[in-house]
Amino acid sequence: MDNRAGEMDVFVQAATLKSFSAAGRKLRLSPSAVSKLVTRLEERLGTRLLVRTTRSLELTPEGEIYFEKARTILTDIQEAERIVASGGTTIPRGPLRVSASVAFGVQCLVPIMPDFLQRYPEIELDISLTDSVIDIIGERADVAIRSGALRDSSLKARKLLESRRVIVAAPSYAERRGLPKTPEELDDHNCLTFNFRPTAEGWPFRDPTSGVHFVKMVQGNLQANNGPTVRSLCVAGMGLARIGQFHAQPDIDAGRLVPVLEDFNPEDIEHVHAVYAGHEHLAARIRAFIDFLVNRIG
Repeated sequence: MDNRAGEMDVFVQAATLKSFSAAGRKLRLSPSAVSKLVTRLEERLGTRLLVRTTRSLELTPEGEIYFEKARTILTDIQEAERIVASGGTTIPRGPLRVSASVAFGVQCLVPIMPDFLQRYPEIELDISLTDSVIDIIGERADVAIRSGALRDSSLKARKLLESRRVIVAAPSYAERRGLPKTPEELDDHNCLTFNFRPTAEGWPFRDPTSGVHFVKMVQGNLQANNGPTVRSLCVAGMGLARIGQFHAQPDIDAGRLVPVLEDFNPEDIEHVHAVYAGHEHLAARIRAFIDFLVNRIG
């Protein structure tokens, strides 16, 4: 009889506990039985999943992929059984991997996660913050929060918010260097940019008289790979920065930053979406998370 779910369970326990003996104790199997089951699984797949050492077990790259998929499958099986046992009521539970930009994560996501986990205590949340655009499928993320145009048509998305970008500076910088009155005057200013974009980054503008849109190349002596770092450098008076308004607004309200060149702002609205793989039926934990974000942030 084919018992792939049982093999998955044995493998996941061994990989999690890093020991055949510990997995055997938990599953009430002998260490040799656990070892034989994992070996049989590897032979069927035609690849090594675990590297055995005298002290521990370590996942191979293929083992890491299989581990994440197997853990998700086992969680879905448990969820299906609980749904049936509870008369059709779905309780969101299990691991949930979320990726978001650093700025959105710090400003919008992290503050509301205690409420989310209080509402859904059986969800195991795994948050990664990065300003790099990740491959959702390759990185095995359940949900990614992305700004701007969506390029992968195979993915589904729900809009969370709209935000434009603003150029800002600290009052201390304004006192020391003055502020530009036109985009051309940016040549005389230090502009803080992101190092995951071209070094000579262009900032978009709109001429308030003609309505013509154009890009002004800017330069400066500081770059960073995430929004909060650029914002902090800007608040410290190190230069001008162009960042999301949702990120800058608390500092603007507190007087730590002032908007610059607002007459030339192109009003380029960015849509922030919760993006996920386009399955016909979403797992309860994914749907609960997206619905929560839409209700709290949208």
